[in-house]
Amino acid sequence: MSKSFERYQQRKLISSYFSVVLSIGLVLFLLGILGLLVLNTKKLADHFKEQITISVFLKDNAKQVEIDQLQKSLVMAAYTKAATYVSKEEAAAQHSEDIGENFQDFLGYNPLKNSIDVQLNADFVTPEQLEEIATEITTKGYVEEVSYDKPLIGLLNENVKRISFWILVASSIFTFIAVLLINSSIRLSIYSKRFIIKTMQMVGATKVFIRKPFIWTNIKLGLLGAILAMLALAGVLYYVNENFPELGLMEDPIILLILFSSVFILGLLISLISTYFATQRFLNLRTDELYY
Repeated sequence: MSKSFERYQQRKLISSYFSVVLSIGLVLFLLGILGLLVLNTKKLADHFKEQITISVFLKDNAKQVEIDQLQKSLVMAAYTKAATYVSKEEAAAQHSEDIGENFQDFLGYNPLKNSIDVQLNADFVTPEQLEEIATEITTKGYVEEVSYDKPLIGLLNENVKRISFWILVASSIFTFIAVLLINSSIRLSIYSKRFIIKTMQMVGATKVFIRKPFIWTNIKLGLLGAILAMLALAGVLYYVNENFPELGLMEDPIILLILFSSVFILGLLISLISTYFATQRFLNLRTDELYY
């Protein structure tokens, strides 16, 4: 009878530890995902900004030497990520492919212009700087027009600022919720041992002596939960990097080190602090209060 009761108690204890580790791991994993977003907000924003292209359309009488000089000057400019010359024939072929028919057969001529497509560095993708760049380029006598999507630029910058703000707000809220959830899981595991705590206290054990094994146990559980969260994060990072390599999430080892270190330290700190205050609460309760 006693052996079956001991096995039951052991299973109950393992189940309690498993739920604590799972709770800590899941919460830290969600925090890690948010942390990944926070740390890579600028990189993600820059990625979308650098997809913006401005088209420099050239006059038909522009000389090849002038076009080459313009392209070289654009490539060397601080605001340029890439500058590609597109002839009117290449543009017509691409346009015909997009619409599914040869529009030159209908018109009888090619109305498109030779152009240079310029991809900008992210720091220069603002309405003000793009206006300055466009004004500078159009001073060239052989440039017909500089075209880019002005409403899209304004909308993109506005949305980047809004999303960055709300990611920070969401991260703060979820961090607070994470602390509460982990704290609740640890308090519930200690609550089941409140009578043991009070019994040890009644036979003369000091608070430090009683608290120590609980703290070490839950630090170990926090460590396991943190490792579980880091493994899940590593899996997500690998999957995203394999499917979206252009985001470059694995290119900055410092950011990854900060992320994984934060998850690890947060798991240990929350476990330590929550265990300390949970045991302290039951140590300070009177015997008759343990039943409520």
